[in-house]
Amino acid sequence: MDRNTKFAGCEKGVFMRKKWHLMIGIMIVGALILGGCSKSDPKTDTATPGGNEAQESVTTVAPTAAPTAEVVNNATEIPYAYEQELNILSDNYRNYYEIFVYSYCDSDGDGIGDFNGIISKLDYINDEMGFNGIWLMPIMPSTTYHKYDVLDYYDVDPEYGTLEDFKKLVDECEKRDIKLIIDFVFNHTSAQHPWFTQAIDYLETLGEGEEPDPMVCPYVEYYHFTREYNGSDDYHKAGSSDWYYECVFWDQMPDLALESPAVRGELEKAAKYWLDFGVDGFRLDAAKEFYTGETGKNVEVLQWFGDYVTGIKPEAYIVGEVWDEFNAITTYYTSGVTSFFNFPLSQYDGIVINTVRKLGIGSASSMSKNLIKMQDAYRTSNPGFIDAPFISNHDTTRISAMCVNDEQQMKMSAGLLLTMGGNPFVYYGEEIGMNSSGKKDENKRLPMQWSTDGSGMTLGPVNADAVEQKFPTVEEQLTNPLSLLNYYKRAIRIRNENPEIARGKLTMIEALTDKNVSALEKDYEGSKLVIISNINKEAATVNLKSAGYDKLSIRGYLTVDGSEITLTEGVLNMPLYSIVILK
Repeated sequence: MDRNTKFAGCEKGVFMRKKWHLMIGIMIVGALILGGCSKSDPKTDTATPGGNEAQESVTTVAPTAAPTAEVVNNATEIPYAYEQELNILSDNYRNYYEIFVYSYCDSDGDGIGDFNGIISKLDYINDEMGFNGIWLMPIMPSTTYHKYDVLDYYDVDPEYGTLEDFKKLVDECEKRDIKLIIDFVFNHTSAQHPWFTQAIDYLETLGEGEEPDPMVCPYVEYYHFTREYNGSDDYHKAGSSDWYYECVFWDQMPDLALESPAVRGELEKAAKYWLDFGVDGFRLDAAKEFYTGETGKNVEVLQWFGDYVTGIKPEAYIVGEVWDEFNAITTYYTSGVTSFFNFPLSQYDGIVINTVRKLGIGSASSMSKNLIKMQDAYRTSNPGFIDAPFISNHDTTRISAMCVNDEQQMKMSAGLLLTMGGNPFVYYGEEIGMNSSGKKDENKRLPMQWSTDGSGMTLGPVNADAVEQKFPTVEEQLTNPLSLLNYYKRAIRIRNENPEIARGKLTMIEALTDKNVSALEKDYEGSKLVIISNINKEAATVNLKSAGYDKLSIRGYLTVDGSEITLTEGVLNMPLYSIVILK
């Protein structure tokens, strides 16, 4: 949640040919740019394209036609001969799926998503799509639809179900080896939280000039109260008293005094409760606003919390939200927290979209160099770091808006994300190209589009606007071999076949990289593979011999139109917007 976003928020078959089913959906590509992001953030430094050697190794060629689909048993099939056995390691490297429970899947017909609705979709999330990590946006009791104002750190919101329902979800995820992490919001609480209401009630009893006594009401030390009000928008009047309280985001979400040992003790107990309950870790909201503008203090808070959590559960996973530029995120990694969302890669002005859409000076070469620069800097700050790349989330416009509903660019953006190191995070609905609208938060958290008959669909946030969905539902896209959803499926499948993609140390093959083609090598425990991406709307040939990589073979590929990638005598023929894995 960004400070400027008030009210912000929840095998088989080596070399088998993939069978696809009958195509029934028609993709509609609009030209309307939907809304912009709520905040623009500085990105990493850009790098210059590769030199003459790269130019000689990569050649743009005329576009190649997509292969003719064969009809086998009355079903449409796109030839693909590179499916490998799955090789999924059970560690903290995962493919994460972000779910806003309120809008995801309704199991009881009240129009609001719930835990049982998620349980009913675990086969889709895990078996169908290949995600093995889930991040749930806030689930604790709250007064709002977004639930970032916590009323009780030991319960779940009744709109989503009961603790028993949530326990069933936890258990079902464990059966499937899905890591389930939850939003843990402790920058602030709700103004209706008992800690805050009791503190306000007590302050209202004090006479003029009388100081509060923590022995009488300990909760006066849980928040930042002061009589010295200077007109700041970050402070609000505490009831009818002559005191004010700090509240950066919204006057109904007072900031906690995280320097207080008592507050830390409360948060430790709550964290242990959920870890004992079975959750696998936490997403930490607004981590750079614990002490706004004071990075050192924020890092200390993160170090305290991270050390406590891993002391209770060593394998627990924590990912922090630091909505900032590259150098700031590098500093936050010194806290020892495993992951921070890689904001420089994200949003309409981030590295991924700039590279795919050829905006500004974005190029394949500069993207590759930036990925290595970030890897090296983050690892220096925290040798055990796991990157957390993403393109969109609940606070930003969706990829459909960033790419102006250009399905090929949306696919290529997803392909780049899902071949990056670390733990990629995919926001629910991105796999089907859901649309958002404008800067209104509710319009970024719309109902998941499951089927044409509305089965399982929610009503979404009350104040959301009607937003036209340009792309078909899950039900329809599953049957279309060229759908965006099936592109995501293959991309995640390739990732689950090759552990090197997530875990390997990254180096750039300069001889094969230029402004349109990125060539990266991944090395994980001595096992190496190469990822080559043609980030261009024209086909290209890549001469592997020039860089000494002509002994490699194709292990898998992604194309936006069903075209094949071929490798003949050391020369790759790559269609527009395509990615190939070589080993």
